[in-house]
Amino acid sequence: MLAYILRRILATLPVMGVVVVFVFLLVRIAPGDPAAIIAGDYATPENIQKIRAGLGLDKPIHVQFGLYVTSLLKGDLGVSLHSRLPVRQLILQRVEPTAALAASTLIFAILLAIPMGVLAAWKAGSLIDRAVMVFTVGGFSVPIFWLGFLLIFVFSVKLDLLPVQGYVSFREGFTPFVKHLILPTLALGMVYMALLARITRASLLEVLHSEYVRTAYAKGLRPSRVLFLHALKNAAVPVLTTIGVGFALLIGGVVITESVFALPGLGRLTVDAVLQRDYAIIQGVTLLFAFVYALLNLAVDLSYTLFDPRIRY
Repeated sequence: MLAYILRRILATLPVMGVVVVFVFLLVRIAPGDPAAIIAGDYATPENIQKIRAGLGLDKPIHVQFGLYVTSLLKGDLGVSLHSRLPVRQLILQRVEPTAALAASTLIFAILLAIPMGVLAAWKAGSLIDRAVMVFTVGGFSVPIFWLGFLLIFVFSVKLDLLPVQGYVSFREGFTPFVKHLILPTLALGMVYMALLARITRASLLEVLHSEYVRTAYAKGLRPSRVLFLHALKNAAVPVLTTIGVGFALLIGGVVITESVFALPGLGRLTVDAVLQRDYAIIQGVTLLFAFVYALLNLAVDLSYTLFDPRIRY
């Protein structure tokens, strides 16, 4: 197991290297000049060129890349082109709302989606199964921003039950912390929950039609015992894979959700950085998301042996 973990970590390094190169080139290929944005609408070409020289943007692109990689190896994510603050400091200031939203969405989606998928597979072809499938299709079809505005209109404007926007840290009170996360979690978790529910249903249906399940029934085992002790455990591997892969959906949805609900997280920071052409912040946040995604998939891979002892590393 230890050797496998080391191999996976070593295999992640080239992936992160490709991400570094891709992000570095992508933000520079895109149109727009950050020096012109910082200088303002009435700046002269000389002022813009002076700002470019101060930011190091006048150097050849391979020199900029070499300096960037050198800083990364030292643990330095660079300095924001707009605010002139360290990117690491800006990320640490914004990471709590994003982490809280991602964690609440994962918990919400897993706790609801897996039981829904199990129930749909157990009652395959019934009205319950069709209702769950209709719900999952709707979850896939509804855009996150539209659902977010709908939730705000219903629960905040009309019913006045929950806050419209903003974020309150759990250190300032657990109740307001939860209230500010309910609507963003519902909006962001709908797509993730629909995906998990469909995969759970499909995987469990395949297992329920296998020969060992029919043998278990023939031995007189209770249906609930067959479902939860035998079938569900063997159907868990595709579900775990979906939890890891679906994190990419979560990352993309965080940017939209935080913009809709005005959450001061990494998604909002990324949007502001894109509008301001702040290369350093875009690169830093993207690398952080890529690193977390790689770690989550490693954890998912290692958890396979807990559900299927036939898997060996």
